[in-house]
Amino acid sequence: MHRTTGAAYRLMSNSTDKREGSLDAPMRHPLDWKNEDFYDETSLTQELERVFNICHGCRRCFNLCHAFPTLFKAVDESASMELDTVPKEVYWDVVDNCYLCDMCYMTKCPYVPPHEWNVDFPHLMLRAKAKRFRDKGASRRDRILSAPDKVGRLASIPIVVQAVNAGNRSKTGRKLIEKMLGVHRDAPLPKYYSKSARQRLRKHRHTEGADAVATASTRGKVVLYTTCYGNRNMPSLAEDLVAVYEHNNIPVAITAKEVCCGMPKLELGDLQAVEKAKNINIPILLAWVQKGWDIVTPIPSCTLMYKQELPLMFPDDADVARVRDAMFDPFEYLLLRHKDGKMNTVFEHSLGKIAYQVPCHLRVQNIGLKTRDLLAMVPDTEVQAIERCSGHDGTYAVKKEFHAIAKKIASPVVNKVKKSDAQHFISDCPMAAEQIAQGLDQQVAEHPMQLLRKAYGI
Repeated sequence: MHRTTGAAYRLMSNSTDKREGSLDAPMRHPLDWKNEDFYDETSLTQELERVFNICHGCRRCFNLCHAFPTLFKAVDESASMELDTVPKEVYWDVVDNCYLCDMCYMTKCPYVPPHEWNVDFPHLMLRAKAKRFRDKGASRRDRILSAPDKVGRLASIPIVVQAVNAGNRSKTGRKLIEKMLGVHRDAPLPKYYSKSARQRLRKHRHTEGADAVATASTRGKVVLYTTCYGNRNMPSLAEDLVAVYEHNNIPVAITAKEVCCGMPKLELGDLQAVEKAKNINIPILLAWVQKGWDIVTPIPSCTLMYKQELPLMFPDDADVARVRDAMFDPFEYLLLRHKDGKMNTVFEHSLGKIAYQVPCHLRVQNIGLKTRDLLAMVPDTEVQAIERCSGHDGTYAVKKEFHAIAKKIASPVVNKVKKSDAQHFISDCPMAAEQIAQGLDQQVAEHPMQLLRKAYGI
């Protein structure tokens, strides 16, 4: 049991006749990151104190990530058992343990806007990260981990790629990486491929005149934003997607150029780097939208970046809004086609029982469980959705100081998969899937698009 603070109790007890807004759908305010007050230490500290007091008096989010237990433990062990005697350095421990999954905002907190208390915990943590990055920069490790496109280009050079992959697989290599960079020796690291997805799909670059069947909800042809991970670490994901879409008579193109969506830099607090990436990607993607193409991206975090974070960072940018409106999760897109009678529902193979971990960054998109619903259409297929965090969360799980915590966060998912007796384990996020699969006995991680391709027999 915990003791509710006097201030928080008064706020809670006096709010019974003022909570009209809390019955409305959650909304996000634009991120006022270009305002100097955003980086003001006094203003930031006051807002951290205000929100932490509310969280301490509520505690509904105690079982999400490690940020909230860190806060609550510090309060409970303080001299007054109130926030006023918690050392300010603990505030930064809370910030470090928030990986911006957004689940507290979307599923737990009753005080999000339009409630008058206006609690947006993830974006407050982002503000703190941005303040720290502006003042102190980032460590070499964090700079490297937040640049997957640059690392991927270097690691995928022929000859170099063999050395990188060998080092990532060897115990000696991992001990060295841990010592030099602080990347935990047991954390799953992705494999690199010298032939990227964009190279494998080169023929899809010039298909502006492709025939397509437009409907009320889709234009029937998509440009694939491959993502850093899909391009360099899992090119088969892009190949599977293209095969499935073409099987559904959906032309697929790729852009002449793309860079990282900016999510890793966002999590670091490097908002200027996010803007630089936006300035490259948005004009390229917008040109395709203006030609009548929709956009799909196979990694939920990248989709969320374009659908939520960039529009909140640049609320007055009409081009960002147009790209947002044309951006789709790949399974969402297929089910929209199905709704309009344009999806191929002839499946050659059943998939049996599937354990499906739903990534946090997919859940917060509020599109429903489209991956589950589509795979459940395959005859003799049962999909068990597990709506719990994998603990991977961007770069959090690979860092030496957080790896054990990340494994603990993932343990409920691991246990559910073990008990499911499923033939397949999948997640839309390949990194989350590998994090969970590491705790399984013999089960390997697969991707939902890979299973859908198998179901089609293509």
